[in-house]
Amino acid sequence: MRSEIDEPEIPSGVAVIGSDDAAGTFTMIYFDERDISRRYTVEVGDGEVSWHRDEAGFAQRMVLTVAGDGSRLDAKGTMSHEGGPWEDDLRLTYERIDS
Repeated sequence: MRSEIDEPEIPSGVAVIGSDDAAGTFTMIYFDERDISRRYTVEVGDGEVSWHRDEAGFAQRMVLTVAGDGSRLDAKGTMSHEGGPWEDDLRLTYERIDS
């Protein structure tokens, strides 16, 4: 997955998502232009995909909800610093464009 957003404070990044068929789990490895890399646990549910990392210094969660007609993904991110309260992070909307 490649991400590029026209906002200077949001870095361009790449993520590789893979599965462990024996364990039935998914993992995402993310890295970006700031030389940041992180590992997330990925979960897939009914109409929803989420990933999270629960590291003590900086925890993150992202939930993507699929629109009923499949035309849009609504993403809501949250984060926690040093075990503190969860705060809003990114909110994104991805829309399918017919070609």
